[in-house]
Amino acid sequence: MLLEFTKMHGLGNDFMVVDLISQRAYLDTATIQRLADRHFGVGFDQLLIVEPPDVPEADFKYRIFNADGSEVEQCGNGVRCFARFVHERHLTNKTNITVQTKAGIVKPELGQNGWVRVNMGYPKFLPNEIPFVAEEPEALYTLELANDQNISIDVVNMGNPHAVTIVPDVLTADVAGIGPQVESHKRFPERVNAGFMQVIDDKHVRLRVFERGVGETLACGTGACAAAVSGMRRGLLANSVEVELAGGKLQIEWQEGDVVWMTGPTTHVYDGRLDLRYFQG
Repeated sequence: MLLEFTKMHGLGNDFMVVDLISQRAYLDTATIQRLADRHFGVGFDQLLIVEPPDVPEADFKYRIFNADGSEVEQCGNGVRCFARFVHERHLTNKTNITVQTKAGIVKPELGQNGWVRVNMGYPKFLPNEIPFVAEEPEALYTLELANDQNISIDVVNMGNPHAVTIVPDVLTADVAGIGPQVESHKRFPERVNAGFMQVIDDKHVRLRVFERGVGETLACGTGACAAAVSGMRRGLLANSVEVELAGGKLQIEWQEGDVVWMTGPTTHVYDGRLDLRYFQG
């Protein structure tokens, strides 16, 4: 069968977007892994699925699958692309959309020239909300790694789990070595996204993220939210901060006790179709 799809990206964090309202397809873990292959498939960090909502207050249901086939709760860059996709495909004429995710409701607002502002919801910090194994809540935690190496982390749930550590220079940070250890650390029972943040000043940070189930990506929207909120809670950042990632910049806004707002661009790369039989087992 032919499957229609759209390739999009948010700051280089790239997606295969599939409308399963207008067409039907069964995509299991092995099929998703084959589609994600950058040599033999479409190639992407995440697969984004558009479905009818299960709850009356939502316009759409938004499902996210990592390149390894695992389904995850949230993807910030993805929700911006999702909002643009459903609008451009005329699945809705709304510019303010309510989207059901595995983590709850998010509300993207379409702006001009592909820019989207998203209400990302309330950040969570308690260990059981991450989830993270700890005897009691603390401002910072020490994580023991291989070779007697310890790092200091903050934990934030932005619909998906994040560990944030501050580094002197993101360019020289050992993301490839430390990232996988943090991602699969025994204190994170559902694994975690590992963020490495360099504070430039109170309105500007640089960030690299080793994403759960993907590896390091050019940008991570929820990671940018988690890093900014972490820096704000530590008293290092203002309430509006520019997060600079390898793929570009996001603006993150947050006030204590309020929702997090993320603003950033989207790019529609191309539309395509493929014979799904070649990717099924």
